[in-house]
Amino acid sequence: MAFVDLETTGGNPLVDRITEVGVVLVDQTGVHEWSQLLNPQTRIPVFIERLTGITNEMVSDAPSFEYIARELNTMLEGYLFIAHNARFDYGFLKNEFKRLDITFRPNILCSVKLSTALFPEYKHHNLDSLIARHDLTVSDRHRALGDAKLIHQFWQDIHNRFDADYITVIVKKLVGRPSIPSHLDDSLIQSLPDTPGVYMFYGENDLPLYVGKSTHIKQRVLSHFSSDYRHSKEMSLSQQLRRIDYIETAGEIGALLKEAQLIKTLQPIHNRRLRRSNDLCAWQLEQKEDCLTPVLTWADDLDFGGQENLYGLFRTQRDAHNALRKLAQDNNLCLGVLGLEKVSKGRPCFARQLHKCQGACVGEESMLSHALRLQQTMTKLRVNHWPYAGVIGIKEAEDLHVIDHWCYLGTAQAESDISALLEAGRPAFDKDTYMILNKALKASPEVVYLKRP
Repeated sequence: MAFVDLETTGGNPLVDRITEVGVVLVDQTGVHEWSQLLNPQTRIPVFIERLTGITNEMVSDAPSFEYIARELNTMLEGYLFIAHNARFDYGFLKNEFKRLDITFRPNILCSVKLSTALFPEYKHHNLDSLIARHDLTVSDRHRALGDAKLIHQFWQDIHNRFDADYITVIVKKLVGRPSIPSHLDDSLIQSLPDTPGVYMFYGENDLPLYVGKSTHIKQRVLSHFSSDYRHSKEMSLSQQLRRIDYIETAGEIGALLKEAQLIKTLQPIHNRRLRRSNDLCAWQLEQKEDCLTPVLTWADDLDFGGQENLYGLFRTQRDAHNALRKLAQDNNLCLGVLGLEKVSKGRPCFARQLHKCQGACVGEESMLSHALRLQQTMTKLRVNHWPYAGVIGIKEAEDLHVIDHWCYLGTAQAESDISALLEAGRPAFDKDTYMILNKALKASPEVVYLKRP
């Protein structure tokens, strides 16, 4: 067995680096200790210096990880890798070895998980809790070798409390399972259904961290934990995670709709893409005689769900202008006529001077011709008008997703649910829900008319 601990410059294995490695090796030849300060080739933050006592001056002449990598890899080869919150230590070593094209795949045992399995009556299993509970002898706390020795002491103490065969059974179960965050109860993961639905990750004080969806909830949740060594977001999520909840759905449409709804409601900190945007806007084409001009309209001012003549759905005014400018450039439209550039009467726009405008600004192209080309070009951005006379239900197995003018009211499983959803009224128009429903309806699902206007 190899009891391992690291000190690092921070908590992200992709950007932070190792400052010290401590190892206690236990095999048939006895117990051997090894430690090495490392130059992380980056500054150690002040708070880390205060916590560990390892200063920038101490590591200035130390070797970098590259110089001890092969020795350390050879030392750990064939040993059971045991660490406290092993995902952290393994994640750092795996990434350091990966930078050097060295494969590092030991069998891993997390002593937090081991303590949780052996002493389920206790709430806390961090290293300070183990020190107090097992009366461990502390030497050089928050230094790599000192903390590795504490984990070894914990291992020795549990063998004084439990039968060795029982410990072996527990260890085999923990080593053979997918590695999950140390703060989570294994039984919680095992209880997750492998059915369609959404799952919610919560942190301390039930802070919403992430909402995801899948046609196989359990499988998708486990995939977060298998990739966290490679992605800083997944590692951060694993470290903050304290609780998982889920909602089963009848299929993929329900999962997509519920995910979008929950993200807007819960505002989880790791869901940036689908979080609520209060600035949703779109272009409308306004005609004055032969001239057709795009006018920016806002979801707060218009009912986008029931509005015709909408083009593009944009989260910001800047996105809307950038999209229109690109269309103009790709199709030789006049930025002056579109209102994207101020042009004096009779003067060419800048694009015309570069021969990238057909001259509507100076009368060399008729306004009617420009209007027709603009209308044809904007068709690519057209927002589909609601194709039904009122509220509908989309059937998915036993569920009925209640939809009103591209807005998701909720999912009904009984007649009473439908009445309650209809009485609750229509929520605000949402771009993500529109995109989900627009795609779903193209697949010709079974549709039920629930309420006509």
